[in-house]
Amino acid sequence: MQINKLAKDFSIYWAVWNNNATFAPSFRKRLMYKFKPLLKQTLWGGDKIIPFKRLDVTMDHVGESWEISGVEGLETVVANGPDAGKTLNTLVREQKSALVGQANYERFGDEFPLLVKFIDAHRDLSIQVHPNDEVAQRHGKEHGKTEMWFCLGGEPGASLYCGLKQHITPELYAQMVANDTITDALARYDVHEGDVFFIPAGRIHAIGAGSMVAEIQQTSDITYRIYDYKRRDKDGNLRQLHTREAAEAIDYTVKDNYRTPYEVEKNVPEQLVECPYFTTALYDLDEPMLLDYSELDSFVILMGLKGEGMLTADGETFTLRAGETILLPATTQEVKVEGELKFLETYV
Repeated sequence: MQINKLAKDFSIYWAVWNNNATFAPSFRKRLMYKFKPLLKQTLWGGDKIIPFKRLDVTMDHVGESWEISGVEGLETVVANGPDAGKTLNTLVREQKSALVGQANYERFGDEFPLLVKFIDAHRDLSIQVHPNDEVAQRHGKEHGKTEMWFCLGGEPGASLYCGLKQHITPELYAQMVANDTITDALARYDVHEGDVFFIPAGRIHAIGAGSMVAEIQQTSDITYRIYDYKRRDKDGNLRQLHTREAAEAIDYTVKDNYRTPYEVEKNVPEQLVECPYFTTALYDLDEPMLLDYSELDSFVILMGLKGEGMLTADGETFTLRAGETILLPATTQEVKVEGELKFLETYV
């Protein structure tokens, strides 16, 4: 452990020095980042995100809050500290491996690899699927999209779709889309607080009306819309479908259960998802805990789900509340968490 910690210490100092930054101040300021949320108004958006995040703004139909995003043209902006006003992409270009980790920088370059959101569905979202990397690249996109949902709760009767419940062929799929029966082939779940769904690329899914989730995904905004209940946009037009593209992207495998099982236990990290694109754990704390990242070669994202806590690293203290998100650079060695706080921890 001590040898690994010393090795990480050396890699931190070398990364900062090698990035042509002023050594001591640069290292000191790279501790914790909060970003201005990017709020997106949608046809299906609701009214829960703004009060959940305690924002002093007036907007309606807010369907998504992009918490940390490096999607080109939709980058989130640093809200605190010496780097306030800089986009996430600027931080990556300036800090490189000191921000994201050496292996991640070699793998992703100047692109931040994850996009995290809060989503509030007042109406049903469209039935959709995301391609994997191979399919996306055949269509001129760099990455596909694998993602996960952590359900923050749902109104009475709220549900979602995740995966196929019966075997279908691409030909039958096309017929069911055409005759408005595609939802008959999908596994439907009532939404409960704490439910977790892993959605690898290729798995058909849709968030239903009354549901609110935290979403973690690859940095990609590629979505193939399969079915949209023949709804029209604000201009009266039917929304575009991607039936043919989706047929190529769908994984037609059928599973018995698509909900991710896990144990609920206080003050113990519970791993929810581990995949090539991200690893996510759930913490539900009511006593202090020290998070040790000395052997981790990655940034860490913490998403507040419930309660409030104080995070301390190298003498710097931040508040993390429900609805807030913090980015810890790869240089972070350890973080002390105090308070009553439920949060997700994600890294690559």
